[in-house]
Amino acid sequence: MIVRKNMGRASPLLLVTLVLGFCFATYNLVTVMYNRSISKWIVDDSNGGIFFDPVIEMPENVRKPKNAKLPFHVALTATDAPYSKWQCRIMYYWYKKQKDLPGSEMGGFTRILHSGSPDNLMDEIPTIIVDPLPAGLDRGYIVLNRPWAFVQWLEKATIEEEYILMAEPDHIFISALPNLANGGYPAAFPFFYIKPAQNEKLLRKFFPEEMGPMTNIDPIGNSPVIIKKDLLEKIAPTWMNVSLKMKNDPETDKAFGWVLEMYAYAVASALHGVQHILRKDFMLQPPWDLETGKRFIIHYTYGCDYNMKGELTYGKIGEWRFDKRSHLRGPPPRNLSLPPPGVPESVVTLVKMVNEATANIPNWDAE
Repeated sequence: MIVRKNMGRASPLLLVTLVLGFCFATYNLVTVMYNRSISKWIVDDSNGGIFFDPVIEMPENVRKPKNAKLPFHVALTATDAPYSKWQCRIMYYWYKKQKDLPGSEMGGFTRILHSGSPDNLMDEIPTIIVDPLPAGLDRGYIVLNRPWAFVQWLEKATIEEEYILMAEPDHIFISALPNLANGGYPAAFPFFYIKPAQNEKLLRKFFPEEMGPMTNIDPIGNSPVIIKKDLLEKIAPTWMNVSLKMKNDPETDKAFGWVLEMYAYAVASALHGVQHILRKDFMLQPPWDLETGKRFIIHYTYGCDYNMKGELTYGKIGEWRFDKRSHLRGPPPRNLSLPPPGVPESVVTLVKMVNEATANIPNWDAE
């Protein structure tokens, strides 16, 4: 009997060998599957760099069918100040030029004017008038009117398109823009200075731990974003409320400054469980981005200052410069001088596009 019991047992050495063999085989299988899977999420950006985003590769059931056009409505918020108006006119000029080109999925256009009354561009640019925030509520931070303007527009306007592009006056379309969103996944541009993880202490005031990790908050603002209309209708009121709460929190207001409303949109989206496809090719920002490449929008928020050798003198007024803030009280003159040799192509393209628009817009000097 004893002999039979021993013969029915596997030796410890054999068991160890089998376990190790199974673990090794499992590791190899998982590694192969992981490498195959992760290769789908790594996407080359337009500059040849690698950009990792787990939302870039869409599930099969939300991928856009080939040749299917999904038009989006272009919407930007604006005031009746001369500074805002001349930028809107240039933006609308280039929208009209790019709208019907091959590859474009641009639909209608609306300037959401949150000054509460008509201005002299009503006949030139499709415009809807909404109310500003009650006096004093923005505390000098006029951008707080943006989410409130979108809330009102979405409530009162008839928008035919299923998608919306939230844009800004200082955007110039440099190529035909397709719909970069996919179903419930909006598309957004990732801003290097929006850093949720580094600001967790502040953001937890508005995005509690039970809502998930900081990685649920995308490094974005509200513009440029292409998003389904029904999603924006849910997010916009939350975006407005979070913006006001952040502004009323002295610590958060001081830390975030002029990008406060951008953080508010990112938090509001995360509160609704919405994550964005991050597209570096959505936009470029001279003078830091040197080439237009295969980008879609120029955002000219930064001043471009150069000496006559073509060297950037950022932070110091250059011998040659283009800065939108030099024209707060009225439009820039037609036929701006081109940059000196050696200045990056992105800056040259920006000035040429401004010059083309101002040369073709009637009554350009009107404020």
